[in-house]
Amino acid sequence: MTENTASAEDKFTANVSLRRNDAQHRYELLVDDRIAVQAFFRDLPGHIDFTHTETGQDFEGQGLAKVLAHFALDDVVATGKRIIPHCPFISSYLRKHEGYEQFVDWPQG
Repeated sequence: MTENTASAEDKFTANVSLRRNDAQHRYELLVDDRIAVQAFFRDLPGHIDFTHTETGQDFEGQGLAKVLAHFALDDVVATGKRIIPHCPFISSYLRKHEGYEQFVDWPQG
């Protein structure tokens, strides 16, 4: 499991941690040890296929999903795998943020 602890005082003051949970096939952003955002994936040969992202109701509108997306995408690139963005949120994030183009295999259709 990949884990990182971050603090974003400009948005909120809670303790935030990020991790890859391979057992549950998801990336997680926790606020005060509560799962706030989850990005689910399928681990395929040479690829991580993001299927969907969920933000807990108490954490909506705080920009936390963007923080998790950045962490998750950087983690995939660091492992040498490629990104398949079936998840609408991850797909939208990739279209708005440069630097991942060479690591993305866009789904057909």
